[in-house]
This record gives sequence, structure tokens and C-alpha cells, in this order.
Amino acid sequence: MSEQFISLFSITAWKQRLVFWVGAIFVGLLIVAMTLLSEWAGETYREISKQHFWFNFIIAPIGLSFTAWITFRFFPGSERSGIPQVKTALEITGNLDDRTKLISLKIALGKMLLPIMGLLSGASVGFGGPAVHVGASFMASLGKAVKFPPHYMEKGLILAGSAAGFAAMFSAPLAGIIFAIEEMGRALEEKISSLVLTAIIFSGVTAYALLNNYIFFSDKSFIMPWSQSWIAVPLCGIVGGFLGGIFSKIIISGGRFLNRTGLHIVIIAFACGGIIAILGYYSNGDSFGTGYSQAKAILTNAETMDPFFPLYKMLATCATFFSGIPSGIFVPSIATGAGFGVNLATWFPVAPVSAMILLTITAYFSGMLQSPLTSFVIVMEMTGSHEILIPLMATAFFATGTSKLINPVPLYRALCNSYIQPVKQVIKDEENINGS
Repeated sequence: MSEQFISLFSITAWKQRLVFWVGAIFVGLLIVAMTLLSEWAGETYREISKQHFWFNFIIAPIGLSFTAWITFRFFPGSERSGIPQVKTALEITGNLDDRTKLISLKIALGKMLLPIMGLLSGASVGFGGPAVHVGASFMASLGKAVKFPPHYMEKGLILAGSAAGFAAMFSAPLAGIIFAIEEMGRALEEKISSLVLTAIIFSGVTAYALLNNYIFFSDKSFIMPWSQSWIAVPLCGIVGGFLGGIFSKIIISGGRFLNRTGLHIVIIAFACGGIIAILGYYSNGDSFGTGYSQAKAILTNAETMDPFFPLYKMLATCATFFSGIPSGIFVPSIATGAGFGVNLATWFPVAPVSAMILLTITAYFSGMLQSPLTSFVIVMEMTGSHEILIPLMATAFFATGTSKLINPVPLYRALCNSYIQPVKQVIKDEENINGS
């Protein structure tokens, strides 16, 4: 009798499946709450800052430095994106307790609350990375609580939780599956693949049902007739990939430079808050917040965009990252890519504006992450732009190739190094203590 047949009628196996699926639904609910709170916080700060000139220059530096202090004092491990922590946790074998320094319920709590504080301080905060971190932390903690089998605890629960969080954040189950394979896991073991995929679907559908297409862009006019408009594919791919690669280069090199300075994170965060306040002043508040509303406005009415908006948004996202507060870069980068797309369409009107915007979003995303499959699938699902799927795919690979000329090592792989070495050192110290 096959193992699959026995599993089909096993009460224990069905209990594990139900816990897995309920956990995925709960992850979806958490991400929905984070999404709604994030838009409220971003809009609240933006409205107040427009009414009071002085508000930015007081609240942004003080708010970011206070949030950074809370992050590193009470929630270590929850800082910045969260995806490098999850990727590093997946690489830990043997003593799985070492993962608690990177993924835990305490870290998940900080990851849900502190980005909201960042938004209320004017930061350019995305919730893609935090959603991945929250999902992985919650599912791993759930598996430990109900004593899941070792083959689930090793990687399956973390993969499922991280991809479920990603799918729920963008209401994009297919993108969550691709993200799990391309960015987080590179491969799914046969024993866990079905549960990972169903967890992604449950979480994504939960967010989709509650948000009612909240994160989707509804314009259906994305078309690219076969003609000279296809020149936009290499144009957007190369330019967008270059800009995304530059963003990653700033993040990687800037982080290393700040580490060498030895400055306290609170001082760095205060300075970053000042930079964010200046950018917000010159952008009339558009650089604040997640960037979702700005991206949607660009897609519906590109003519009203300030040509300097994508530069403001990119720099504000860099400053937010350097401040150390829990925040992601996905949604702000969608807004940045959309802005660069408008500028490209203005300077080189070789294709419909809406199509060039989507191509540049995909290219910027691909250049930033060097994950071409995730990039074009998420843009396709968010916009329903199946008509230009082939151009999106081609643009993503143009962008990834261009970005690799700037950054041979992908962004999240490079950021993982700051977590791998400390974890290895802790393990080595423990081995020395036990040996003595």
C-alpha cells in the first residue's frame, strides 16, 4: 500500500493539513489588516504634513529614530525587509532553535506594528517584505506548537508562510508560488510541495475576498500591437533594469558603508528622517507612504505626475531602509518603476503609455531583485495584463541581464550575508562551550 494512500486516510495527516490551512488563512487575515492599516497611516501622515509645513521636519526625524530604537531594543531581528532573515532561516540546519533569532512570534509582532509607526513618521514603507516575514514567523511558530513532523519543520512551514504572506499582500496566488520557488526555495521537496501550494492559495484567496481587488489596478487598456511599439521591450528592460540595479547597488553599498562608520542606529535613523522630510517637502508629500496610491494614480492619469517623483520615491525608500525600521521595498518600487515608465513614455513615445509603464515596473522590479519570473507574474496578476504577457516576460529578462552587470550578487542574497555570519558565530561559540 503506497504512502500517499495511507496518508489520504490518516487522521493525523488530516489534522496537520487542517492546521496548515487554517494557519494560511490566518496569515491572509493578518496581511489584510496590515494592508488596510498601512494605507490609513500613510494617508493620515500625508494629509497632516500638507496642512503644517513644520510637521515633516520634526516628526520624521524623531519618529524614525524612536521607531528604530524600539526595533533594535525590543524586537531585534525584525529590522528592514525581513526577506533576508527568512532566506537565512531556511539555510539553517541541525539546531533549528537558532532560527528564533530570525523568525518568531515576537518578531512577527514587531513586524506588524513597527512599519505602521514608520508610516506615521513619513517613511516610504512597503509591506511585501514584512508580509513574508510575518507569514514565515507565524507558520514556523504554529508548526512548533502543534509538533509538526521534521520534514515540515525543516523548510516546509517557512516556505509556505513566507509565500502565503507574499500572495496575500498582493492578492496574487500565482506570484506567491513563483516567489516560493524562485526567490525563497529554488526547489520544493515532494513531501511538502502540495501543502505549500495550498497554503499559498488559501492565504491569497482570503486576502482577495476581503480586499475585493484592493491591490489590483483595474485598467484593462494594456495593449501592444505588433509593430515598432515592441522597441519598448528592450528600451524599458535595459533602462528599468539599470535603474533597479542602481537602487540595489545603493542599498548594498550604503549599508556596508554605514556599518563601517560605527554610528548608532538611532543617529542614522534621525538623519534618514531629515532626508525623508526634505524629499517629502519637494515632492509635495508624494514620497511618503507605501506608494500604492501614487502608482494607481499614475496608471489612471499619468499626465499629472511630477517628472522627479520616481527619483524622490527611490531616495525616500533608500533612506527608510538605512534607518533600520521594519519596512519592505516591493510596493514603493512599483510606484518608482511606474514613475520612471511615465518619463520613458514621454521621452520615447514608441508604445502606449500604459504598456510602457507596466514594462518599466516589471523591469525595475527585475533589476532590483534579479528574479524575472516573480517580477512579470506579479505585475500580470496585479493588473490583469495578460494581453502583454510575452512583452512582460521579455522585458524582465532584459532587465535581469542588465542588472547583473551592475550587481553580480542579487540584492537579497547580498543582504543575507549580514545574518549568516552572526548566526554561524553563535553556533561556533556554542560548540566551543559544549566542547570545553
